[in-house]
Amino acid sequence: MLRPRMKLISGTAHRGLAERIAENIGTSLADVHVTAFPDGETFVKINENIRGDDVFIIQPSCPPTNHNIMELLIMVDAARRASAGRINAVMPFFGYARQDRKDQPRVPITAKLVANMLTEAGVDRIITMDLHAPQIQGFFDIPVDHLYAKPALIGYLRDKGAGADGNLTVVSPDVGGVKMARAYADALGADLAIVAKHRVSATKVEAMNVIGEVDGRDVLLVDDMTETAGTLCAAAEILQRHGARRIYAGVSHAVLGELGRERIASSAIETVITTDSVPMACGDKVHAVGIAPLLAEAIRRINGGQSVTSLFEV
Repeated sequence: MLRPRMKLISGTAHRGLAERIAENIGTSLADVHVTAFPDGETFVKINENIRGDDVFIIQPSCPPTNHNIMELLIMVDAARRASAGRINAVMPFFGYARQDRKDQPRVPITAKLVANMLTEAGVDRIITMDLHAPQIQGFFDIPVDHLYAKPALIGYLRDKGAGADGNLTVVSPDVGGVKMARAYADALGADLAIVAKHRVSATKVEAMNVIGEVDGRDVLLVDDMTETAGTLCAAAEILQRHGARRIYAGVSHAVLGELGRERIASSAIETVITTDSVPMACGDKVHAVGIAPLLAEAIRRINGGQSVTSLFEV
């Protein structure tokens, strides 16, 4: 069976990543014109034939989140009206993932709303990575390929010799991240510890205590995302007080603003190892590992009707 022709389309959220994905696949990005009218409305025009094609639209919903989501919806609509055979939304970072439940009276479940909008616009498949809440996959009635940053980050850590001397402890900065921390600890042959925290506000966290042994050991804090770095830096401070030797952080998505970069620069953390899932994953003491090869291989396999299961392996 002849597989459909692949077309890669990039929004404006992270064109650099889209170009690296195309380079890894051995193709080029489709000719698409994305601009804004003077009143801020987004205009999209696809300047080549995509009729019947397998279209992959690369657009993380990072800040400015609302703008990037709306731009993605408009690109999806343009592709649908141009008779694309299948529309795949490649969202390495899925915004609004923390609003996945009603934890207060009269609040929305915005992650579900975004899922509904993408499906209604005409998306046939979602490719994403390290959702803040993995159950968000169930918010979609279309296939979701949920990839993991762990193979890329673990590969980098192993190259740097992390855990080689048996003196490494992987630390979860909160109880909710224990499952992710356990996976990293198993892969690196490390011990596991947890920092119990108390969140004061959206930007301020008070870390309370450490469960596990970190005295005289190198530690790796792992989390799925950070914006203001409040959780990471508070955890690093208490780990330092408990005798940790060297402190690193491994984060899937570093959606860093100025406050987050300043906190990391002045913290006890030596290096934050993250991915380039968003363009703001940069700053002093921040190292971004490229995920273009991972996403490119996923796109290649999806286009060819092959399994992506092996991409989850370290």
